[in-house]
Amino acid sequence: MALSLRATTTKTTALSSFLCRAFSSSSLNSETDLRSAPFLTQNPLTLRRDTTDKSIQWVFLGCPGVGKGTYASRLSNLLAVPHIATGDLVREELNSSGPLASQLKEIVNQGKLVSDEIIINLLSKRLEAGEAKGETGFILDGFPRTVRQAEILEGVTDIDLVVNLKLREEALLAKCLGRRICSECGGNYNIACIDIKGDNGKPGMYMAPLLPPPHCATKLIQRSDDTEEVVRVRLRIYNEMSQPVEDFYRHRGKLLEFELPGGIPESWPKLLQALNLEEHEIKQSAAA
Repeated sequence: MALSLRATTTKTTALSSFLCRAFSSSSLNSETDLRSAPFLTQNPLTLRRDTTDKSIQWVFLGCPGVGKGTYASRLSNLLAVPHIATGDLVREELNSSGPLASQLKEIVNQGKLVSDEIIINLLSKRLEAGEAKGETGFILDGFPRTVRQAEILEGVTDIDLVVNLKLREEALLAKCLGRRICSECGGNYNIACIDIKGDNGKPGMYMAPLLPPPHCATKLIQRSDDTEEVVRVRLRIYNEMSQPVEDFYRHRGKLLEFELPGGIPESWPKLLQALNLEEHEIKQSAAA
């Protein structure tokens, strides 16, 4: 089957207000939705799109630490649409003096998932701010996490594509434990050098560290929740919750599953190929 990726005229203000109404009026919760979600199959997705269209509405799925933010941000720059990461929204609120900050600190430090109510509240505010600035599309990263959230999103906007990034668990764990942030500029780096040898028919994998420039090297900090115990909890919870969401979009012919073959140098060109965006990148590079 072919999926035509097209722009929609739905306003983000309408989306944000519907998100709040749908959540507050719903008697369902995430656990109920997950238990009742059907497990469905779908033929491989074939994509075709007009790469000059800037009103795309995409979603990135994937385990914590898989690189959703990295690849979504790169595509955001390439396609000139905003990258909205709910993880960033949570961290911004954590660093604020807002009423949610103390509640969020306890949740995040324990490795638990932030509730739907909080996520929807933060996302609604971000969408309203984007509408005020004239944004017409977006790439969502970290939302939806549950079938209920996906249903709310589908009810008001036409998500074009859902990219599900996958990476073997041992690499995921190493990446999460290697994450570092510059306390001064906020830059994200990774000190882990992942070198997994091929075994039992599985190919090897090498992911070089993403080291900071000299002026950031002495200012690196580690997120308080990036400990092995907390990371394993996050991965377990995500795996339990992700399958119904993946099936929700797979059944609608919108899911593109992409197995990361290695680090950015190996994965980025193959992701562009899977998205039929190689020619677009060449044109952008020539114009730069």
